[in-house]
Amino acid sequence: MTDNTLVSATNTERKSFESLDLDERILRGIRDLGFENCSPIQGAILPHTLRGLDAIGKAQTGTGKTAAFLITIFNDLLSHVIDGERFIGEPRALVIAPTRELVMQIAEDAKLLGKHTGLRVVTLIGGMDYQKQLQQLELQPVDLVVATPGRLIDFMTRQDLFLESVEILVLDEADRMLDMGFIPQVKRIVRSTPPKQNRQTLLFSATFTQDIINLSEQWTYKPIKIEIEPDSVATANVDQKVYLVSTEQRYQVLKNLLRSDDATSVIVFANRRDQVRSLYERLRKSNIACGVLSGEIPQNKRTRTLEDFKRGKLTVLVATDVAGRGIHVDGVSHVVNYNLPEDPDDYVHRIVRTGRAGATGISVSFASEDDAFLLPDIEALLGERLECVYPPEELLA
Repeated sequence: MTDNTLVSATNTERKSFESLDLDERILRGIRDLGFENCSPIQGAILPHTLRGLDAIGKAQTGTGKTAAFLITIFNDLLSHVIDGERFIGEPRALVIAPTRELVMQIAEDAKLLGKHTGLRVVTLIGGMDYQKQLQQLELQPVDLVVATPGRLIDFMTRQDLFLESVEILVLDEADRMLDMGFIPQVKRIVRSTPPKQNRQTLLFSATFTQDIINLSEQWTYKPIKIEIEPDSVATANVDQKVYLVSTEQRYQVLKNLLRSDDATSVIVFANRRDQVRSLYERLRKSNIACGVLSGEIPQNKRTRTLEDFKRGKLTVLVATDVAGRGIHVDGVSHVVNYNLPEDPDDYVHRIVRTGRAGATGISVSFASEDDAFLLPDIEALLGERLECVYPPEELLA
């Protein structure tokens, strides 16, 4: 992926949004959110995608890629107004993402960024009432649909949604869709859109494996390629700590950490659903205001839990990696890796839940005889050594 790669995080100058010749209605939304300058991936990719070019972006969560593709979509739709009749259930732009939480977060970002544009955004996700989502689609013509692959297929199969008019297609977290077995569904969806020469396609992935490269070649047309490395972007604002603990000490250290004054908003990650559930129950018995996010929890309850966490009603969230991908909350003070993740990429995806939007955050990882062997691969991905220390006495008490 080197020939067409244009930029890495280290050589991107900070472009202002004002310099990009964006529609004034989009600039108003950007100003309302308090942003003036592009993040590295935004500065690298927007000058090309705003001209209608396809793009493949290697970028972790927390780099600003969501805003990059939403700005591209909104600017294109506002620049090319359709004068003729539009039909119900025919979106002009489509974003596919692997998890319900991520879809909802993208839609929330779209609402904030596009609030002055008058463009209609509809989300289609499983676990929520089909008829209610259908009503949103049938209310009036929709500009942007943000969806998970499975629910999108449901709407296509029932002929409630048609993709022949899609002008811009975004595939977000393609690596995760591959891991979760969604690629056959995504292939079917992509085949239902116009040929790649007749649409703009943006693909984002945290990694560029050979499988992702092959898929990008199938789905994009003469794309520009952007690489933003995680160690220089996503983790720059995170103070990373690794505590060496015995299996027996792990919960005690966590409990004391969560009760410390500076732990105001904390996400705790565990590797498996049963570990998440067990941890959640133990924390509740310890009178810690916490919620749980995992695939087994009904979607409406997950949505409520996330809202309570955003509002500060819950100070702690316990989550699996898949559910955690959709947590985009500013002001998270700590991320705790109760278990080290088996996939180093997941380590970065976890810790960038803190230190967002220019703030600083703290990540605390527990390492014991069970999982310390995973540290070298994480350090290799980060390009730096992680200092391993014993927890301070007050956390062991």
